Order: sequence, then C-alpha cells, then structure tokens
Amino acid sequence: MTKIRTTYIGDLHVQAIHLDSGSLIETDAPVDNQGKGELFSPTDLFATSLAACMITIMGISARNYGFALEGAYAEVEKVMASSPRRVAEIIVDLHFPDGKSYGERERKLIEAAAKACPVANSLHPDLKKTLRFHY
Repeated sequence: MTKIRTTYIGDLHVQAIHLDSGSLIETDAPVDNQGKGELFSPTDLFATSLAACMITIMGISARNYGFALEGAYAEVEKVMASSPRRVAEIIVDLHFPDGKSYGERERKLIEAAAKACPVANSLHPDLKKTLRFHY
C-alpha cells in the first residue's frame, strides 16, 4: 500500500512526499481561493491525475497491442462550481503524435483504455468528464 505524507508548510502551501520513492509535490491555494497560484492547487492535481491516469492506461494498452503512443499528451481544464466549492467538470483533450496514423482498432483500444482508467472509475458520477480525442 502506498503512503504519502502531506504537511502544511505555511502561507497556504502544502508539501506531499511519496514515502516509497521520496518524490515531492508542493501545492498552493489558487488565486480565486486566497492563494498566490504559484504552484498546482489541490484541484489542479485532481484534474491532472485523471489525465495522467488516462495516458498511463493508454500507454499500457499500446504496449500490450504493439503500437506506439510516445508523444501523446493531454490538455486538461477544470471547471469549478460553488455552493459547495468543488470541481464540476474536467475537460480532457487528448492529442496524438503528428504524422502517426491510428487505425480503427488502435483508436478503439485507446478510447477504451482512457475511459477505463482507475481514476475515472473512482470519480463521482455527478462529476462531468468531457473527453476529446484529437488524432
């Protein structure tokens, strides 16, 4: 089981340490919630984790089925709501390498992998997830 230590370091900054690897992440409150926006906010990481998970599972699928995915990237936008303050929608634009042609088989595998990632499966059904694939 993975453990992460999260510590408040002051001025609305938080540091998270992945105890197995020692990897660090720091966050700041967003400008629209009393922060300086100097770092990822916790809700930025929330939205980013969905995109990173999708690309990871897509990469596993590509490796297992023998096609390349290197150079693929995601652009993520989060839409906030209030009362209560929360992420209402995550928009993920998935882009694929220029000059790479994916056939119908590869596209089906890519799209199924993106939709089946563990983060996507863990999100509340009321959270709107908009996925756009740009081949």
